Parts: sequence; structure tokens; C-alpha cells
Amino acid sequence: MKTLKIIKQSGSCCTTANDIKTQEAFIDLNKNLPTVIIGAGPIGLAAAAHLVEQNQSFILLEAGSEIAHNIRTWGHVTLFSPWRYNINKAAKALLEETDWQEPNLESLPTGHELIDLYLKPLAELAQIKPFIHLNSKVVGVSRQLNDKMKSKNRVNQSFKIYIETEDDINIIEAKAVIDATGTWGNPNPANSTGVWLQNEKALAGRIEYGIPDIHTNTKRYANKKIAVIGGGHSAINTLLSLAALQKENPSTKLVWIMRKKSVEEVYGGENKDALKARGALGIRIHELVDAGKIEVLTPFYISMVKKDEKINIVGTSNGEQTVLTGFDELIVNAGNRPDFSINSELRLSIDNVTESVQALAPLIDPNMHSCGTVRAHGEEILRQPEKGFYIVGAKSYGRAPTFLMATGYEQVRSITAYLAGDEEASQRVELELPETGVCSSNLSNQSNTCC
Repeated sequence: MKTLKIIKQSGSCCTTANDIKTQEAFIDLNKNLPTVIIGAGPIGLAAAAHLVEQNQSFILLEAGSEIAHNIRTWGHVTLFSPWRYNINKAAKALLEETDWQEPNLESLPTGHELIDLYLKPLAELAQIKPFIHLNSKVVGVSRQLNDKMKSKNRVNQSFKIYIETEDDINIIEAKAVIDATGTWGNPNPANSTGVWLQNEKALAGRIEYGIPDIHTNTKRYANKKIAVIGGGHSAINTLLSLAALQKENPSTKLVWIMRKKSVEEVYGGENKDALKARGALGIRIHELVDAGKIEVLTPFYISMVKKDEKINIVGTSNGEQTVLTGFDELIVNAGNRPDFSINSELRLSIDNVTESVQALAPLIDPNMHSCGTVRAHGEEILRQPEKGFYIVGAKSYGRAPTFLMATGYEQVRSITAYLAGDEEASQRVELELPETGVCSSNLSNQSNTCC
């Protein structure tokens, strides 16, 4: 990847005719630079499709060895939203120019199917494939010639993206950067306060974070005592897989630990849910709890996990300290958090509660809103103090668990329109969601991965 030579700025503290010429040179140069997209998941690839539509140059960077690498890790999970909400419009238009076969829009894809039937064909398009760089881990983004502290001419300077590959470090320049890296792979701990403790880290070999593929790892879980921690759709998916294992291995004991006031809060809309598959999750888990197949402990606030002969969970229940003993395995479905380390030399506006984009926080804060009240939003809401830099997708929502792929598609449609100079298009709303919104109002701690 080539870097472009930048005109060196004057060190003077005062604006001169030479400074003005330098600023103009930066502006002219930046127009010819690509937009860099970080993360080749659904949102990053949708951004690429929209930039193709806008006839704008781009480079798409993916840390994994294939596109949508993170989705592969939960590829066995079935999404609860049908295909119609998971295919981006610009991507679809490009794919329809080929022999691509559109999936049944009313069927529910797994993560693997999302990749293999949609994202891979999209990434193979001639307009996109040459600009994808795999095994390219971004370790930092900054402004050309300046760190975070420097203000002079900052808005006119290009971005520099630092990339670690297998055997080298590459640096590329961009006129704009779209961070679509998501939050997957950066989980919250079992600890209810969100603090990572060494005790928990020491148990890494006996704790899984996310939604493990139980069916391919039955020896690990069969006839064991397992705690599933979390009160959202990820926990439900995990428990349903474990319950299937329990049928064949009846000594398997399942304990569901969460902070809800009651388990009824988790069942959601059930038969009334506009997304039938999501409602079905609530129905099935409700039946298993009522049948005594799953022991529920709630509200329970975990303060630490400790290794003895087995795993002990220390916490508070009904105001009293309690120790739960004898667990063989823990599965933590407590959500994920954003990692801003690659953005540390940029000027960001991040909410100190949700860790979302600042202007987005009032729309998505689960302490105040259900998912059904999140309205469509685009470039203006996502705009950062660092002009030309955007955080999109699940990462833009920070710790708030109310993200939907269709929402991310609308984000990048608006941003790419703005970057192409079509401000009117960037301000339009082109998002249609089910009447019950992107998730159930009773499931405020659901996973970001299965929407």
C-alpha cells in the first residue's frame, strides 16, 4: 500500500499567505485520497457498497483472515431477524448485476449463512475485492504530521492509518475514516460492576464469553454443572443449546444467573413479538424454566469468581453475600464494550455512560429507552469533532445492546452520501423496522450479535 507525499506545514504560529496555500494544497490532496473503512463485517462492507454507488474510492481493512471474521466465531447462531433486515440496499443492487441468488427474505440466516450467502459474494465483486486487505490489523489512526494535541490546520490534514500485517507495518493515508470494528471480542466480565479481576482471568480455560457452539464441544459441557451469566438473547441462545445437550445427558445441571428483578422480564413479547423468531426464544426459555430444566437465580450480583476444586461464584442476593459453589464451567453472556485504543490520537466525543457516540447516547441509553424508541440516525448524529472520522455499527452504540444491522446500514448510507457531497441525501431517513423496534423492551441486555 502506497503513501502519498504531503506538503510540509510551516512552523510559524501566525497565518500567512504560505499557510493559506498549504491549507489549499492539503484540501486538494485530500480530495484524491480514499476513504478507509476499518472492519469488513456487514456494516463495513455496506459502507464499501455505498461508496461504489457514490463513485468514491476506498480501502477496506480487515484484521482477520477472511471477511466478517468475528461473525464466524458465532456462525452457528441463528439470527432472529429475517434476511430482509440483513441485506443492505446498495449491496443488493450490486449483487443483482451478477448471478447471485437472493435468499428467501422471510427465512432466518445463521451467522455462517450470512457470510457465505451474502457477505462473501459481496466481497468478491470486482468493484470491491481489489480494495479489501485481509490480515491487516489497524493499531492506530492519527492526523498527518500531528498528534491529538495539535490544532493548527488539523481539519485540512489527511488521516494516517497504521496497520500491522504478518511481517511489517504499513501506513496509508485517507481523506476520511469509517470505524466499523464493532465490539465483539471485547466482552464484559462476569463481575456485575464491570471490573476485570485477576481471579476471573485465571479461569480463562473454564470460562467462555459469547455464545459457544455446544454441539461441537459436547465433552466440555455434558454432565457438568454450568452457570450461564446474563439476561439477554445471547444467554437464551446458550441455554437453549445446553438444554438440548441436557436431553441426551440428563446429569447436566444448568443455572441461569442474572440481575433482573424477575425472570419474567426476560421472556419479552413472546407471541406478540413482531419478529417471530425472537418471540419464540422467549416462549421456549419460559417453558424450560417452568419445567425445572433450568434453575434461575435473580437478582444476583456477582462480585467475583474464584477457583477452588471447582468454580465458586461470590455475590449478593437479597442484600446478603452468597457463595454459589461446585461449577465446572461458566458461560458469560454479559455483553461487550467498545475498544477505543486505535482512536486514542483522535478527538472524539464519547458518552461517559454508554460509551457510545455522544450525540447518539440520548436515543439509545437502555436506562431510559427501549429499543423500539430508537429513531433513525445518520451522519449528523454520528459526526465527531475530528472531521471526516466516524464510528459506526455496534461500536457507535458503545455498551448499549440495542443495535440492529439495518440501523448500521442506514448510518453508512447517510455518511457516504455526505462524504460524496450529497448533503440532502445524507439527511434523508431510509430505514424501515418492525413496529416493535430493533429488540424487545423487556430485553434491554440482549446481545448485539443475533439481531
